[in-house]
Amino acid sequence: MRFLKKLIIVSMIGSLGVTIPVAAADKKPTDIPNHVLSISEENTSPNSTKDEITLEPSEFVKELLEDSKVAIDNPDLIQQLNETTIKPSPLAIGYRGSIYLGHWPLHYRSDQSKVNWEYQKINTNTLNNGGSDVKKTVTYNQLSEAHIKGALMTKVDQPDQIKKMMLLTAKQSTKLPLSFHTVVGKDTKKSHAYAVPTKKQGELQAYAPAVNEKGIITYGEVYIQLKGSNKELIVKNVTKQEVAAWIPIQDYVSFSFSIK
Repeated sequence: MRFLKKLIIVSMIGSLGVTIPVAAADKKPTDIPNHVLSISEENTSPNSTKDEITLEPSEFVKELLEDSKVAIDNPDLIQQLNETTIKPSPLAIGYRGSIYLGHWPLHYRSDQSKVNWEYQKINTNTLNNGGSDVKKTVTYNQLSEAHIKGALMTKVDQPDQIKKMMLLTAKQSTKLPLSFHTVVGKDTKKSHAYAVPTKKQGELQAYAPAVNEKGIITYGEVYIQLKGSNKELIVKNVTKQEVAAWIPIQDYVSFSFSIK
C-alpha cells in the first residue's frame, strides 16, 4: 500500500510539470558574438601558451590539501609543498613540531567573469569609395603590432601569485584563451570582407577583448604540524580581500564597421 501511495505521488508530480532539482552542471563556455573572429591561425606574432601549464600536487601534498580546513589552490604554494620533504621517524612517539611556511594567498573565489569585447582599440582600416561607381570591399589588415596588457585593479600582497590564480580560474569558467599580455602582429589579416557602397567611405575598427574578473582572495599563515609520524597542514590568521583584474583574450579580435 505504501509503495502504491509513493507511485501515485510521483505520477502527480510528473503530470503537474514539477521539476525535481538536480546537481548544477558545469559552466557553459562564454558565447562569442558573430562580430568577434579568431585570428589564431593568421596572427603573425604567435602567443605563448606557457600560462596553460598547471602543476599537479604529489600524493603527499594531496593528502595535506584534502585534510586542510581552508581551501588551497595557489600553484606556487603547491609547488613549494611538492618540494618539501618531511619524513619523521615512525618511532618518534610523542614528537611534536611545527614548520612555518609563510603568509600566502591560498584560494581565489570568482564572483564575476564579464567580457568587454571592445577592451582596447588596436587598428583601423579605411576605404574611400567616393570617386568610384563600383562597390568595393575593405578587409582587416593589422597596420602595426599591438600589445594588449591586462592588470590587477586592486592593490594586493603577492600580486604575481594572485594574477596566476585569477587567470586559471577565469580560464576554467569562460573557456577562453586568456593571458595578462597578448600580442597581435603587424600584417595579421582576415579575408572577411565588408562592402563599401559607391560615393561612401567605409571604416573597419578592430578591438582586443578582455575579461573583467572579480572575486575574493583568501590569505593565511601556513604551517606543517608534526605529531609523531602524523603530518597536518594548519592555516592560521585567515583574512579575505576583494580583488579585480582585466585579463585580455588571446587571438580574438572584435570588429565594428561603419559607413560615412
